[in-house]
Amino acid sequence: MTHPPTLDATAVRTSRGPRPTIAGALADLVLDSGCAGCGHGEHVLCPTCARALDGPAYAAPPDPAPAGLPTPWSVGPYADVLRAVLLAHKEHARLALAGPIGVALARSVTAAAPGPGELVIVPVPSRRSAVRTRGHDALARTARAAARALRREGRSVAVLPVLRPGRRLDDQAGLSTERRRANLAGALVVPASLAPLVAGRRVVVVDDVVTTGSTLTEAVRALRVAGTGSVAVAVVAATVRRVAGVDTLLPRDGAAG
Repeated sequence: MTHPPTLDATAVRTSRGPRPTIAGALADLVLDSGCAGCGHGEHVLCPTCARALDGPAYAAPPDPAPAGLPTPWSVGPYADVLRAVLLAHKEHARLALAGPIGVALARSVTAAAPGPGELVIVPVPSRRSAVRTRGHDALARTARAAARALRREGRSVAVLPVLRPGRRLDDQAGLSTERRRANLAGALVVPASLAPLVAGRRVVVVDDVVTTGSTLTEAVRALRVAGTGSVAVAVVAATVRRVAGVDTLLPRDGAAG
């Protein structure tokens, strides 16, 4: 029986990942001054904050859910410690966090696609400009870490970044849900040369955070056009929206970069 991966807080406290660029190294020197979740201590992630990544996966569908989107699975709300950890990894190049975030994502992947059998993880592509600015591709790194965690659990997993931009997009900032979906329609493709890599295979699309589900829906559509056998969706976190003082889960789609 395959069990969802769990987070080893001891390993997290001592982990330091490789630095792909000088800018990334300098960022770690300046910003790696304590736990990414609370800012205290001397380790990249303290045991208390590590627990924010260690929750069970749960279904986090958008409301309203876009047509054609499989139910996304998440391990927590995009708030507080989990939000701080994701931003520290993505925006501040605290690359050692890819390991624990990847373990959390692996738990979502297991919930989205349970059982034995080969699995293909397809990350939503980040904008090239965002990758250049940050000096690394946070989601690609997280997807690889998730695959390693799943392999340790005995699953056969490949990470295949086959999605490509199909056309230029308008800036997503400030767009309504309807305009966002219209903007993303046809925005992603699987090139004909890459389609055989996913044709007939069991695929899980992954992202760091989900909002409206628009980008994930477009990714699923493109993969279905490429002939995948099945497509599921897994993310690390789902955004919390405040409505009249009440917290409600509103998945936040992370493909805007």
